[in-house]
Amino acid sequence: MTNSIIHPNAKIGQNVIISPFCIIEEDVIIGDGTWIGPHVTINNGVRIGKNCRFFPGAIVGSVPQDLKFAGEQSTLEIGDNVTIREYCTLNRGTAANEKTVIGDHALLMAYVHVAHDCVIGERVILANNVNLAGHITIGNQTVLGGLTAVHQFVKIGPHVMIGGGSLVRKDVPPFVRAGREPLSYNGVNTVGLKRRGFTPEQILNIQDIYRILYVKGNNVTKAVQIIEQTMPDTPEKTLILDFIKGATRGIMRGLNTIQF
Repeated sequence: MTNSIIHPNAKIGQNVIISPFCIIEEDVIIGDGTWIGPHVTINNGVRIGKNCRFFPGAIVGSVPQDLKFAGEQSTLEIGDNVTIREYCTLNRGTAANEKTVIGDHALLMAYVHVAHDCVIGERVILANNVNLAGHITIGNQTVLGGLTAVHQFVKIGPHVMIGGGSLVRKDVPPFVRAGREPLSYNGVNTVGLKRRGFTPEQILNIQDIYRILYVKGNNVTKAVQIIEQTMPDTPEKTLILDFIKGATRGIMRGLNTIQF
């Protein structure tokens, strides 16, 4: 803790390593076994789980870059076994949701920005220079490639793979790969699903659902009706349909859709 500034009221767990030149403010909780690298700033309202790692230059829990923010109490909640690489900037919440959340085992690579009120699921990977605007939701085990930028209020489902350099303006349903400009459906994330233990039958059912939605020329309303009537009831079907029906920004375009 040499040469670091640590408020005496900060709650620091056992076996926590705090490197030189860190700043840790008063209303901070750090779980057991966490490593804080040099030149890390942890602001008021941050709640950190166990066995996390924060690399040099990260700024954790800074106030939102939102003109409506009026100094209200809010938090940034970070789960267990999370890795925050160099120079990430993570904002706490606003009155809208009161918290920003990063789930267990997440990996945020260098220069990632997470704005206020985002909710990031477990085992999510955000590659270098990913930028998230406010109020974004990302499901478990989703991967965003480097230099991806996500519009505010966008929802991204679980088990999604988004290619690097993408601009995400619409909601992205579960289990898919997405890329190109405008962001488009590029198939089901079959490699990721196999790695996570999905059976061939589950993957085939997911592929059949997305053929109806994205390949066969149906509009979204018609595709949902066909999926409901013809596809077997599975947890994956329910998750996909619930996501589509709850997509407040609309879902991303299909592979064969032409936009002018």
